[in-house]
Amino acid sequence: MMTTPKSPAQFDPAVLLQAMPNRPGVYRMLDEKGSVLYVGKARNLKRRLASYFRSRVDSPKTRALVDRIANVEVTVTRNETEALVLENQLIKAHQPRYNLLLRDDKGYLYLCFSPHPFPRIFFHRGSQRSVGRCFGPYSSGTAVRESITILQKIFKLRSCEDSVFSHRTRPCLEHAIGRCTAPCVGGVAQDAYARTLRHAVLFLEGKNTQVLEELVGRMEEAARILDFEQAAVHRDQIVHLRQIQDQQLVQGGEGTELDVVACVVRSRVACVVVFCLRGGYHRGHKSHFPRMPTEAADLEPSTVLAAFLPQYYLQREDMPQAIWINHTIPGAEILQNALSEAKGKQVSLIVTQTSLVTMATTNAEQAISLHLATLSHFASHFQAVEAALSLASPLHRVECFDVSHTQGEATTVSCVVFGRRGPILSEYRHFNVEGIAPGDDGAALYNAMTRRYQNTQQAPDLCFVDGGKTQLAQAERVLAEQGICGVTLVGIAKDPNRTPGRETLFLSGQQAPLQLPPDSPALLLIQQIRDEAHRFALKGHRQRRAKARRRSVLEDVPGIGAARRRKILNHFGGLPAVLGAGVEDLARTPGISRALAEHIHHALHPR
Repeated sequence: MMTTPKSPAQFDPAVLLQAMPNRPGVYRMLDEKGSVLYVGKARNLKRRLASYFRSRVDSPKTRALVDRIANVEVTVTRNETEALVLENQLIKAHQPRYNLLLRDDKGYLYLCFSPHPFPRIFFHRGSQRSVGRCFGPYSSGTAVRESITILQKIFKLRSCEDSVFSHRTRPCLEHAIGRCTAPCVGGVAQDAYARTLRHAVLFLEGKNTQVLEELVGRMEEAARILDFEQAAVHRDQIVHLRQIQDQQLVQGGEGTELDVVACVVRSRVACVVVFCLRGGYHRGHKSHFPRMPTEAADLEPSTVLAAFLPQYYLQREDMPQAIWINHTIPGAEILQNALSEAKGKQVSLIVTQTSLVTMATTNAEQAISLHLATLSHFASHFQAVEAALSLASPLHRVECFDVSHTQGEATTVSCVVFGRRGPILSEYRHFNVEGIAPGDDGAALYNAMTRRYQNTQQAPDLCFVDGGKTQLAQAERVLAEQGICGVTLVGIAKDPNRTPGRETLFLSGQQAPLQLPPDSPALLLIQQIRDEAHRFALKGHRQRRAKARRRSVLEDVPGIGAARRRKILNHFGGLPAVLGAGVEDLARTPGISRALAEHIHHALHPR
């Protein structure tokens, strides 16, 4: 059974781990199609991810997961609580194959307000339907209960059941200890209670600056008059309220349509991270690396944002109501008006330094660190290849060819292209090869390389072919026929046991083959490029083979269109019966004459 190899050219665990921070966060493991395989949280991202890529992994499930990883994305958070809440939201959104999935929301914890003239605040576990307005999910029952306790102390909201509320004749103990305004016996008017409830909701939605400032003022006033006991009470309240903020940091209020955009520029590389919040929940983020002008000096983040935002948003249908950014940009008012006109309603463009913006900026810094580490990895390995092959000039463009087929069926040749900054995906090519003897890899390679280099305007500095002397001779023949000079050709031959690290390199024009040490940086890059060519060839071959096997042989019969094919298949009940039918059987099909039946039979059975 063949398995599609991952693309080490795009994903190298060593490079990933080198750039990982020792901070809490959430990681998403993706396959080669970009689908989420697994979502996990970590107290320390670097240590947690390193545990997946050890030489020995005991769990069969983990081994199967690692075999399918083509990329890893991370979101750095301020603490484990944020990571836990974000992990829960991403698992619900993506339903990853390797996560333990719950069929419903029965285990999730919420803080809720009941639908009542004097709503109660209460703890709820389970579905949110018909229970009132809910906030969450929270990380633990203790966190919800502590939040309710603190909110009662601040806003004095009732927590009693409706049956108790309707039968009270005097205030209860909650009122006596200052945690309820006793609406059950008329202690507060309905409109005043509604205003207090609105303040509590605003706090849970993150609009809590006023509440915190008031508590800080009370704490400082208590400390000024030497009432340290009361100051400590206010201090604890502030601590608990900030814990509630942690629960809400990775989600907004109900109906929130918000994007958080942060830009970081470092070493002539720009990274823009876009966090998306919809319906009150974090829906994920994406890192963008805009192309920087080669002749320009390092641009300021504000300049990059000013160019990025209109290109990213003006053509989008799901434009949010608000966009928070981490830098002031030139022409902000004009851009805001243009975005509002495109959406058909007001769009706010706000420069702020809230916790969400800080989180987005942190993730932009992390993404750019990983990107720069990858660039450094390729640059140093390119230098190692130049030294190992004794090249006279620096490498700027490397190409590699590989052939894939199944016993000669659907022969496909791939060409992958690498520069000093990594793979150049836009220049990858597949070549479908016809008219050669089944299994003749040399002829397939000659066919593909001829088509590749006919009238080419950009030849590589170095060209690899997957194979030994036979494939190398075909590559030399192509370049000679096309009159291309200055290209170093190298054949990569596996050892008989196909053991990684024991490849033999055949250099054009040299009699003696070359073997590099298994831990040579040059060999590691050569293996990456060869494996990427193999992955891409196998992908193209499988797509072509699957398409061919889905195709009916009736489609190759001249004069038979879709309507007649459908009549024939419906009449016989399927293709196997058609292939076994004689001329007389075919002629009995409605709309098929005997002459046409003979024509169909001869096309299906040419011998």
